[in-house]
Amino acid sequence: MAPKSKEKPKTSQPPPAIEDLFTTLDRHINRSEYEQAVKVADQVLSIAPAPADEDAIRCKVVALVKDDKIDDALSVIHSFHKLPIDLGFQKAYCLYRQNKLDEAIACLRSRERDSETSLLEAQILYRLGKTDACVDVYQTLKDSEIETAEVNFVAGLVSAGKASQVKGALETWRIKPTSSFELAFNTACSLIENGNYADAEQLLLTARSSFLSSHHCQLFSHNIFAFVNHINLETLTDDGFADEDIENELGPISVQLAYVQQVLGQTQESTSSYVDIIKRNIVDESSLAVAVNNLIALKGSKDVSDGLRKLDRMKDQDSQIFKLSQALDAKLSQKHKEAIYANRVLLLLHANKIDQARELCAALTGLFPESVMPTLLQASVLVRENKAAKAEELLGQCADKFPEKS
Repeated sequence: MAPKSKEKPKTSQPPPAIEDLFTTLDRHINRSEYEQAVKVADQVLSIAPAPADEDAIRCKVVALVKDDKIDDALSVIHSFHKLPIDLGFQKAYCLYRQNKLDEAIACLRSRERDSETSLLEAQILYRLGKTDACVDVYQTLKDSEIETAEVNFVAGLVSAGKASQVKGALETWRIKPTSSFELAFNTACSLIENGNYADAEQLLLTARSSFLSSHHCQLFSHNIFAFVNHINLETLTDDGFADEDIENELGPISVQLAYVQQVLGQTQESTSSYVDIIKRNIVDESSLAVAVNNLIALKGSKDVSDGLRKLDRMKDQDSQIFKLSQALDAKLSQKHKEAIYANRVLLLLHANKIDQARELCAALTGLFPESVMPTLLQASVLVRENKAAKAEELLGQCADKFPEKS
């Protein structure tokens, strides 16, 4: 029997050069192949000399954030917290995305002020409803190279109740409101706040046309008319939108145009526009919520059950009483949230669900401590309960607490 030939010893393949891995990593990120990018970053970290390669860690965190895996990104940041690597900005951004706004702002306080940090700080302040502070930060970005600074600055002015200052601010910044569709949209919001609905409508239509022409696309033949003061701080960065994506990105403009129709008394047209937007079920939850709320306001006491069902879809399913979902709570402005909660209470009163209305009113005081809206709603509930004297007493206390709003 012939002797067996000896097997040649297997030679292990040498690991690829770090330079090659980074080339691959860069290619994956540029192609939005974030899952593959994370794997390559892990390869780098497995062979990188101690301490672990800082660039690979940053790339991994960025890829996870881009892939909307915020929890995973934070885990990576925490796992390397003992290394001399500054990931404070990335951590703050992740906390911002998780709507942990107080933690996010605290994370930024120890950082050196630069344009990137200031921009994130301003966005966090906006979410916190600290619009005056938000505007102050954006003022410092006037001479920065951040493209979205003027867009968000105008949004902040409108939210801070300073819509009348927008025109002067744009002149100071030497920027035309039509320079981008986002800026045109936010400037139109300021015109609406100032009661200049005709010019607002024209600017919204200009914003819509600007978006379509810049992306070389056309919409489906939907009715595009609609809106209420929905101000979006996020800006578009991607090209090549599909038709459905375009519909979603145009959601805020569509809703705002419908709102203009509504305040101009074009009830039938605005109702049709809101219904069309809701039927399309656009991905932009905040615009959809505003459309639903405005339609409920238009219908008043009609279709109360349908209105309550529509609002139920916005509810945090784990909450016993009506509470907006975490996603909506993070995206909607205080003004929009107040309007939705107020309409919920009014619908409950129309449906004669007094106990639920009273319970919700009690919760609103904590949600909107600087607003008179909870007190006005509580007074409405008391009147329905034939407690007019108590309602009058409550309103008197509110007038003493908020003399400037009485």
